[in-house]
Amino acid sequence: MVEVLDVALVVGGAVLLFFGAALSVYGVAFLGALLGAGGGYMFAPTIGDPLAVEGAVATAVAVPIGAIAGVALAYVLLSFAVAAVSFVVGTYFGLVAVAPAMGSGGLAAVLIAVAVGVAAAGLGTFFTKTMMILITAAMGAALVARKLTVDALSTAGNDFDIDPLIFEPTAPLFFGLFALGVLSQFGLFKFGWVAGIVAKLPGARQLTDRGREKA
Repeated sequence: MVEVLDVALVVGGAVLLFFGAALSVYGVAFLGALLGAGGGYMFAPTIGDPLAVEGAVATAVAVPIGAIAGVALAYVLLSFAVAAVSFVVGTYFGLVAVAPAMGSGGLAAVLIAVAVGVAAAGLGTFFTKTMMILITAAMGAALVARKLTVDALSTAGNDFDIDPLIFEPTAPLFFGLFALGVLSQFGLFKFGWVAGIVAKLPGARQLTDRGREKA
């Protein structure tokens, strides 16, 4: 089972590495649809009364309405979702890369990591596409390079210790994969025949940096 999960992490990492930013829109939209549908299910009786329907019919009406509203809200709040993800990933890489580079440990390392996370969140709010490319490429590279494994995650969880998740971000394999992922994802949005893929993925066009024309 662990080997299957390891393979799944590598495959998932490869998808993040090369297509993470474009596909992230769909992940956010899917989550919005689930939450909206759940809300519609909960409030079906309330929604059904004005429409003069009840029971299963009210649910059948309320759930799609909730799902559609959830997707719409997810698109409106996309930059905030990206900011939240940027904070989490930024904090992690602040702890992995920035704090060790500054020779900090203990509470100082945690404060530096949080500061990096806050900065990443701020950038994620205004530079949505760029930050999603950077953070999905970084996480994808870490998974493909086997810097993050099932064993490491299990050990960290069992021991409540982040040390198993810390790795050297300047390692040639990780850095090379990260650079390849960033270039590939920018190419996916901008250059050559891959621009046609973006044209066929309308959601990907929602992912843009403020003040710039959408990809």
